[in-house]
Amino acid sequence: MKKLISSLAAITLAVTVFAQGNNYVQNYTKYPGLAATPPMGWNSWNKFACNVSEALIKQMADAMVTTGMRDAGYTYINIDDCWHGDRDSLGFIHPDTKRFPSGMKALADYIHSKGLKLGIYSDAGSQTCGGRPGSRGYEFQDALTYASWGVDYLKYDWCNTEGLKAEGAYKTITAALRKAGRPIVLSICEWGNDTPWAWGQNVGHLWRTTGDIYNCFDCIEDHGTWKSFGVMAILDKQEGLRKYAGPGHWNDPDMLEVGNGMPANEDRAHFSMWCMLAAPLISGNDLKNMTPQTLAILTNKQALAINQDTLGIQGFKHTAKDSVDTWYKPLADGAWAVCFLNRSSKPVALNHNWTIVTDTLSHRDFNPTQEKYSVQNVWENKKATTTNTPLQAVVPAHDVLMLRLVKMK
Repeated sequence: MKKLISSLAAITLAVTVFAQGNNYVQNYTKYPGLAATPPMGWNSWNKFACNVSEALIKQMADAMVTTGMRDAGYTYINIDDCWHGDRDSLGFIHPDTKRFPSGMKALADYIHSKGLKLGIYSDAGSQTCGGRPGSRGYEFQDALTYASWGVDYLKYDWCNTEGLKAEGAYKTITAALRKAGRPIVLSICEWGNDTPWAWGQNVGHLWRTTGDIYNCFDCIEDHGTWKSFGVMAILDKQEGLRKYAGPGHWNDPDMLEVGNGMPANEDRAHFSMWCMLAAPLISGNDLKNMTPQTLAILTNKQALAINQDTLGIQGFKHTAKDSVDTWYKPLADGAWAVCFLNRSSKPVALNHNWTIVTDTLSHRDFNPTQEKYSVQNVWENKKATTTNTPLQAVVPAHDVLMLRLVKMK
């Protein structure tokens, strides 16, 4: 009888455990309702790399407010690699106590008091790219920790990921974030190696489409085992990806290099094309030491309106003639953005006849033969013209002519 009771108990326990396993399903979908337009903010890596600290992050938050960037729409203050200290005996991560003596919760509270949001960085592998503790095996603990700190954005990198498959690894951190219970934007940063645009829409809010950006207009920097890319090289790698982007899920051609050493014309071209791409606008410069020219580029209202347009359609290259690429981007309320990009080192004279342009993705037509549009220069405060006459202009070297076309009644 004892053997029978013991056997029945074992069967009952096995059935219970099996049933619990079947009833427990992870939620591998990102938090809904976030990043309806491309995220805007600042990240520490491009300018400061591993030299991050509590004092620096507070300075950047202060500058985000005093320069007017917050009011222009920049929201996130994102700490990249090297903030990490050690894990405790239970496996929970802590910040470097020398660099962040007040702790991350206090820093998040400070950021939030400025009307901003805090972003943080981790890695799907055992170590981050900078050699700090990664999240592999600690995903749910780390997500709980970030939520308790008040984190609003997570950039999740792809170094030291031996044997991992990207889609599964990013689904794990997504499930962890959902379980932690705090809405956090997830930035997938696996460099486009495993076609994240094909699976990332339900997993993250943005995904890197390329390797790292390099502060150069048109070049590639070879590091031996990997490469970083200039603005034009990254731009060319966006071909064919626009169909995957939209509200809540964005192609990410990497952070901005505006203000990090290129001349103003190249910064302007860089920024304009990221706006045409409906790309996340994450600045990477020293906010407290910006030139007026850099600030003017980053806060241009018309360019930002094109990037943040609620239609959420990524622009496309319509034609490439000589050294000039012509891009179109459909906007809400029937408007269009047009950008002429001069890739050459010499000025180019334009004599552009307005013709019908059809966008098969948005099912929208730009039809100047049937409707009249006003033509407003985004970067120069000039009197608007119309599409009734051909466009005649000069596009400077490594620069753009960016226009907003609005239907006239």
